[in-house]
Amino acid sequence: MASLSKAGTALAALREDLVGDVFAPGDPGYDEARTVFNAMIDRRPAVIAQCADATDVVRAVRFGRELDLHIAVRGGGHGVAGTALGDGALVVDLRRMHRVTVDPAAEAVRIEGGATMSRLDRATQPYGLATTGGRASTTGVGGFVLGGGTGWLDRAFGLAVDNLIAVELVTADAERVHASADENPELFWALHGGGGNFGVATALTLELHELPEFSVVLLVFLPQHGPEVLRTFREIMLTGPDAVGGAVLYLTGPPEEFTPPELVGRPVCAALLTYTGGEDGLRGLAEPLLALPHEVELAGDMPYVDVQCMLDDPPGMRNHWSAECLSGLPDEAVDVFCARADGMPVPTGTRHILFPQGGAIAAGPHEYPVPYRDAPWAAHPFALWEDPADDERARAWVQDVCADLKPWRTGDVHLNYIGDEGPERVRAGLGAGNTLRLEKVKRRYDPDNVFRFNHNIRPV
Repeated sequence: MASLSKAGTALAALREDLVGDVFAPGDPGYDEARTVFNAMIDRRPAVIAQCADATDVVRAVRFGRELDLHIAVRGGGHGVAGTALGDGALVVDLRRMHRVTVDPAAEAVRIEGGATMSRLDRATQPYGLATTGGRASTTGVGGFVLGGGTGWLDRAFGLAVDNLIAVELVTADAERVHASADENPELFWALHGGGGNFGVATALTLELHELPEFSVVLLVFLPQHGPEVLRTFREIMLTGPDAVGGAVLYLTGPPEEFTPPELVGRPVCAALLTYTGGEDGLRGLAEPLLALPHEVELAGDMPYVDVQCMLDDPPGMRNHWSAECLSGLPDEAVDVFCARADGMPVPTGTRHILFPQGGAIAAGPHEYPVPYRDAPWAAHPFALWEDPADDERARAWVQDVCADLKPWRTGDVHLNYIGDEGPERVRAGLGAGNTLRLEKVKRRYDPDNVFRFNHNIRPV
């Protein structure tokens, strides 16, 4: 750490040079600037640099290196572990960098590093184009894509990272680097799942796909019907086209107009089918689920951008998540998954979710460090609550779900779905066979491990 006088001089220069805003402890706005999605995270960075453009990012990284500060990168700030912040660190805050530029002729889009999924989806929607995005509109595009990226469109269009064309990066040496299949290809490979380990992603370019129609079927059941619902959903995914996706989830009945009053605040089971086509085609696929006794039925054509907002999580809540990729979903696994819903913290925003994979995910490029590609199912216990008194039971429930599913887990994991669960889980999310290669790329672009507030890859 630099001397106080040197730090003061450098901070004053940064305030002068940066087009964006700079916050340090004691500044008005500092506490607001350090607030992230997960209310359990309470960290105090040394400096927060809210950058306005890539040149600001270069200035901020140079400042951090001059003072020997570790650097955290904030895009959406949605990660459960709060890695957008670090105690005593420099935070490169990209939220002011949110421009999205669509090239409809090339079916491609350039997204600045601080854009959220909502900005991406709303920019591409008028052209009838889309790419795989997260299942919450508030998710930051950069962290989501570089961590792999799974969403409602992944069975049809592949993982988000499968659609990555190029990345613009500021490295630990404050150098601007462009990575693509033809330029810095080894770095480009590492960015397919390696997250923010190699620098600050100031912009990403993604492939777009035609999506003129999108439709959904949402059914809500009493929780005792869960096993039958999940078995029926399983068969639809096994026999249906790649165009169909969705999830089965347990949750607290929301206070919405469509929820019967007697189910508000009570546990329910829901099945959501999504379809990259019109309602008529989806209804035929959904018929086995529609035949089951249900309390709520919502079906129809719906703009994809609106579906992306359906499961948005409110900010300011306490969060603890994890995930397991499953090698299959036999009846015993169905029963175990559904039984664990009985211990879910209710009434809270907690969700007990099972996603299908397969389709374009499994057919995608296997050379990238996303080892969960071949797992047909992913379980995602997602605890979301308000009262700190519920911390222990919420965390315990997430751990119990993962423990119960151990007989069927592949050992791989979506890193975007988990917090700080230790280095073994990081390797499970990157693939053990990719570790040494990733470590060598890390050594080349960040030998001092400046960017360590992430699912960290150590330089070797």
